[in-house]
Amino acid sequence: MPDHNIDQFLTYLSIEKGLSKNTLSSYSNDLNKFCQFLNPSEALQENVFLVNFSNIGRNDIVHFIADLRAKSLSDATIARTLSSLRSFFHFLLSEGALTHDPMSQIKSPKKPVRLPKTLHLSEVEALLNLHKGEKPEAIRDDTMIELLYATGLRVSELIGVSMAALNLEAGYLMTRGKGAKERIVPMGECATRKISHYLLTARPRLLKDKPAQDLFLSRLGKKMSRQAFWKKLIIYARQAGIQKQVSPHMLRHSFASHLLERGADLRSIQMMLGHADISTTQIYTHVAKERLKKIHQNAHPRG
Repeated sequence: MPDHNIDQFLTYLSIEKGLSKNTLSSYSNDLNKFCQFLNPSEALQENVFLVNFSNIGRNDIVHFIADLRAKSLSDATIARTLSSLRSFFHFLLSEGALTHDPMSQIKSPKKPVRLPKTLHLSEVEALLNLHKGEKPEAIRDDTMIELLYATGLRVSELIGVSMAALNLEAGYLMTRGKGAKERIVPMGECATRKISHYLLTARPRLLKDKPAQDLFLSRLGKKMSRQAFWKKLIIYARQAGIQKQVSPHMLRHSFASHLLERGADLRSIQMMLGHADISTTQIYTHVAKERLKKIHQNAHPRG
């Protein structure tokens, strides 16, 4: 059972920030890990963490970091845990529950820059041009893959697209991303054309004479699941001759990377992806640089 301060913090994150259940769970785990470190015997016996956070000082944080390192946790995991603590103590300060910030002089380890995995344009074209069949499910799958690459949607956003969110005439859709923030995303002619074909030929056969608000439906007439779509995508990628382990997020990364390579500005890509901070979008500049380096190494006589 967590400390009541943690309960209040998680409620704040849920209501005020609109964070997902998975994100809230990560915050809760990180904070409870810290409380357990401070009271190991009490936590083991009662599973109750009662901490006087006003007594926490810099040394407590330093010793906690040392304990995390002793457990061979990665820098990325330690950085995320400290980020949770930092947000928590800021919340307590804003609520007047603390008069000092024990994290003020604590530096988080630098997270290693992990470049997102993308598909080459030829691989994307092979996947999109693959004939997937004439059955309603195949037409649906083809449309979903086309739309995913055309818009850079997250897979949760893709399966959550509703009929009301579409504007085929104008060529855009409305989606709700992280933090329940809405954004408008252009679809392009190819995706718009495939959606129109899907609506005319496949969706009516998947409806099973039942009303449904979701654009993409399973063969039972229900909303598609992320897992089902992911499995389908892997099968089609293999059929298209792609050797990489393809995921829906790889198509989102490819969308952003290919836009940047063709001159799109970062701010526009940020808006289409729904990133709250442009620093998140800037990772794609690293992808472009790495690709240029490989081209130079392979093509230049002295590369």
